[in-house]
Amino acid sequence: MTIAAIITICVIVLAIILFATEALPIDLVAISIMIILVLTGVITPEEGVEGFSNKATITVAFMFVLSAALLKTGALQVLAHKLSHIFRYKFNAGILMMMLMIAVISAFVNNTPVVAVFIPVVIQIAHASGQSPSKMLIPLSFASIFGGMCTLIGTSTNILVSGIAEKEGESAIGMFEMTPIAGILLVVGLVYMSVLGIRLLPKRRENNDLKSKFNVNSYITEVELLENSTSIGKKIMDSELVNEFNMDVIEVKRSETLFTMPPGDFELQLGDILKVRCDVEKIKSLKGKTKSLSVSPLKIGDDDLTGRNSALVEMVITSSSEIHGKTLKELDFRRRYRAIPLAIKHRENIKQEQLYDVKLSAGDVVLAEVKSHYVKELNKIESGQNAPFVLLSENHITDFDKTKFGVVISLIALMIVFASIGFLDIMVGAISAVIILVLAKILNMKEIYEAINWKIIFLLAGALSLGLAINKTGLDVMIAKNLVEYLSPYGVVAVISGLYFTTSILTEIMSNNASAALMAPIAIATGHVLGIDVMPFLITVMMAASATFMTPIGYQTNTMVYSAGQYKFSDFMKVGVALNLLFWLIASLVIPWYYGLF
Repeated sequence: MTIAAIITICVIVLAIILFATEALPIDLVAISIMIILVLTGVITPEEGVEGFSNKATITVAFMFVLSAALLKTGALQVLAHKLSHIFRYKFNAGILMMMLMIAVISAFVNNTPVVAVFIPVVIQIAHASGQSPSKMLIPLSFASIFGGMCTLIGTSTNILVSGIAEKEGESAIGMFEMTPIAGILLVVGLVYMSVLGIRLLPKRRENNDLKSKFNVNSYITEVELLENSTSIGKKIMDSELVNEFNMDVIEVKRSETLFTMPPGDFELQLGDILKVRCDVEKIKSLKGKTKSLSVSPLKIGDDDLTGRNSALVEMVITSSSEIHGKTLKELDFRRRYRAIPLAIKHRENIKQEQLYDVKLSAGDVVLAEVKSHYVKELNKIESGQNAPFVLLSENHITDFDKTKFGVVISLIALMIVFASIGFLDIMVGAISAVIILVLAKILNMKEIYEAINWKIIFLLAGALSLGLAINKTGLDVMIAKNLVEYLSPYGVVAVISGLYFTTSILTEIMSNNASAALMAPIAIATGHVLGIDVMPFLITVMMAASATFMTPIGYQTNTMVYSAGQYKFSDFMKVGVALNLLFWLIASLVIPWYYGLF
């Protein structure tokens, strides 16, 4: 084994650890992999940056734009709200219809924005039908995964595997090459979730009382500014309450006048009574430190948080959000979104202290108080091309523009047809469609830049360099030979089964794109070692890298519904383990049967 191969193995191990522990953002890990491989001489600088110009990377980028254009028409939002009528009468039929609809949409549109649109709608449908959102949100995520597997453009994973295959001199994978196999898995998945999966999901009632749900009562109090207070005559942002005691001023009462959510440059005066959010220890230290402030202990735990001019909102951080990996302080959260954070929910934990220093991740829920009239502005931000969050507590429908929808859906349909018959390369088709949308003034250039999920683009580019290193150092052939040596005596079915199982496990602890980039070269080498067509092995990697159901971290849509549905990590295991095993068994039999390898 060469030194370059040993270095590559070490990089793979390091990448798996970093992906699994989430110690660093996955896009940063991917780019770091590229830099390490270049610095150690495993690949050249030119080879290192090839991922950015790869057909797969460029195609994925422009598919994000087409998805954003469809979202902008309001079609998905309108379609989502029509589901509520079915749920009012037959819940099981509603679940099946919802999953089927999501699967069909996700086959042609990036599933992350689809799930983002449907999360608040599904929660509202659950409340209206007397059901628990936890019975509906995992099926929503899983359905988007089922559908994304069915076409080449359904998920970035499929495009990535196709790009790697072309890079290594293999034939391009067709638009619907994987559809027959993925279609069988789709049907199995829908039946499983409708019959068994829905019964395994928890029935947790959503707590509509947000202040109780986040346990924030005991952190609200009133402070009166007495004579000699150092805060008198100062702006809120400059007062000791903010700078020294890290308080958030929610409300100011001055005589008979009430100022809700005062801005940072609001000037404080003698006698002002401030409603503030602060942890108990800070309040205790405040009491003992100064006599120029009067703290009202009677108000602790006895305030309803919201007044006549304010509202509570839950903001779920999306996987493509610029907020991911940053703190509220770095975002200048209060000034930017006119909101005061009251609590942060990270998976099963609720954080209520030092909120401005908490590093946020995709799936986290921020409970915030905002001025009632500004909720509309948050709704506009939420419905934007690259929404940083999804509002769970508010209902918003984008106006449906039939004309724009007709143009967008026609372009997507033409792109799919032309790519399917080989008339137009899928990358060229996606770029052409975006150009037409700009010329038709349906999108502008700023919206294009905002629509692209740069986190995924950097992940793809970095992951492709790892795949290149595996191929260049001969690791793919070495691993493939070992795989074939141990499993081929039991037949091709065993080889495909082993390849699927390995990819599936890696996806659960890494990310779908990273595992696909790692296993695609091995799949190609396996076909060459066996002396048969590589297509069934590439399809195996495609299916296994997308079909991730056991954990909330394997796929971005699982992460998004994790906190929104108040799930526990074990909830995904209860439903997902059997589904993963079922897909593994069926794929191991169907793929070799379909390609005539029996």
